Amino acid sequence: MQTRYVIHKNEMNEKTTRFLDRFMKRVKGNPPGVCPIAVQLAFLQCARSQTCGKCVPCRDGLEQLENMMRDILEGRATMDTYNDMVSLGEMIRDSADCAIGYEAARIVLESTELFHDEYMSHINEHKCQDEVGQKVPCISYCPAHVNIPGYIALVGEHRYADAINLIRQDNPFPTACAFICEHPCEEKCRRDLLDSPINIRGIKKFAVDQIAADQVKTPECNVSTRKKVAIVGGGPSGLTAAYYLSLMGHHVDVFEGREKLGGMLRYGIPNYRLPKDRLDQDINAILSTGNIDIHLNTQIDGDRLDELAKEYNAVYVGIGAQIGKSVKIEGVEADGVYSAVDMLGEIGKGNIPDYSGKRVVVVGGGNVAMDAARSAIRCKADEVTIIYRRRQVDMTALPSEIQGAIEEGVELLTLNAPKAIKTEGGKVTGFVMQPQRIFEYSAGKPGVTPANSPEREIPCEIVLLAIGQDIVSAPFEKYSVNPRRKTFETLDTTRIKGFENVFAGGDCVFGPATVIKAIGAGKVAALNIDEYLGYHHKYLEEIAIPEPRENDRTHYGRVHLTDISARERKKSFEPIENGMSYEEAMQECGKCLRCDHFGCGTMIGGRV
Repeated sequence: MQTRYVIHKNEMNEKTTRFLDRFMKRVKGNPPGVCPIAVQLAFLQCARSQTCGKCVPCRDGLEQLENMMRDILEGRATMDTYNDMVSLGEMIRDSADCAIGYEAARIVLESTELFHDEYMSHINEHKCQDEVGQKVPCISYCPAHVNIPGYIALVGEHRYADAINLIRQDNPFPTACAFICEHPCEEKCRRDLLDSPINIRGIKKFAVDQIAADQVKTPECNVSTRKKVAIVGGGPSGLTAAYYLSLMGHHVDVFEGREKLGGMLRYGIPNYRLPKDRLDQDINAILSTGNIDIHLNTQIDGDRLDELAKEYNAVYVGIGAQIGKSVKIEGVEADGVYSAVDMLGEIGKGNIPDYSGKRVVVVGGGNVAMDAARSAIRCKADEVTIIYRRRQVDMTALPSEIQGAIEEGVELLTLNAPKAIKTEGGKVTGFVMQPQRIFEYSAGKPGVTPANSPEREIPCEIVLLAIGQDIVSAPFEKYSVNPRRKTFETLDTTRIKGFENVFAGGDCVFGPATVIKAIGAGKVAALNIDEYLGYHHKYLEEIAIPEPRENDRTHYGRVHLTDISARERKKSFEPIENGMSYEEAMQECGKCLRCDHFGCGTMIGGRV
């Protein structure tokens, strides 16, 4: 788990603030696998060095806290030490005069809750937990654990087909992810310690722009096992599982309820962000492995799932989260109120609504809200307004998506909560909202509360609700579905609790998330199903990764991908993003510090 490190900067001088900003940037640069107690100790040392020395809790107490924590880290402490540290931390938190003391103590106390198991391991076993150890940051933060330094090196050597196949070892959607992945891998890129994170997604897009994914031959399948696996759902998670199970030699039947494969990649992401012909390149490559039969327009319910569990050696449920949530306000049933997810789904089918002469309100602050708003612009809406109850900085949408929407003429009305939808004759005429004010932190982010301001109303004819996605799990209630979250309850092996050969993964297990998380879940499920069937197959193709060169430590600006001009792109659903030039791609590839060889140890067999 991670925690946020927060310092009240207004209580420090400018020099201290700059120092702590630099320090915290380095703390944030630590990859998963770093001992959290070591990180906490470093922060505590930093905080203690800033104390003014006027109050005893901060001046003397932080030094004692530091000594106790060092004893725990180095395996010299007992439970008495731990309990004394907690008691002292509480005293400092409650009695220190300034943010240096009480925030440092608060964060130490928070760490004892978040990393309790790690503290106990140091006290009882005198060592870190087994999973603690340096890992390659970008690989660790990729939910599919793609060998990112490897494919960057291959692109740098102009070996684009090899780069695509290296990506496919962990992610069979290199093209789709090149367009729409939220690139969590870049968050902890160590290049940030020099200048800025490498544009990893941009490099991937450059690779798939040089050669289409379905023109790159997939690995040969293993010898047939004569085992059959049914997959319910033809989205990114289901197709990922199908791809790897096929390579392992199992026969796969994919049951998809819609008329085409792709799930929310096809029916939830507009063409201007992910061109469907490019998505088809990934799907064509997946199906080219053989061993996969597709059954479209085939809905599976609980009774049919029972039959599949008997007919097949294993079943994987990857139905995703494909319907939109609603909100309980007056007028929500009126003509003109739609789910943003449904609207995007219709556009994915080719049914483009005509919003000519209409004013559109979109409720929400995530990527779906941005997709709906920008699609409404392309549907010829006169005005498009996004209503969000928090601040713009709190929106969960990618900053680039928010910026793109603003450039295209979408208005953001933040700190406004939906109150009611005005109607006349059963049709939408306006949207009423209650102004909010930012409030105290809760669950790691600032909450909001109604402001002492009158309600506001804006005229509109269309309201698109983009306040979250839901899972259609009711037909599978007996398959360990959590009634509140509507998600399947699974074991660590991704097998559904209480069922021998039925597995589940993706959004229907952990809730609506990103495409790359769904892909990672599909890969894990495939490996678990293979083990369940009594095998331990290897499907990795030997790809010679270039030897690392000496790191280039010259400071470079980050290459950002650009879009075509807003005045042009908002006229159609044609793709909007420009790729890197050859020179830009080579510059970004050359920035990679090859953490897989320098600093984290040499990779063995293509894996960390």
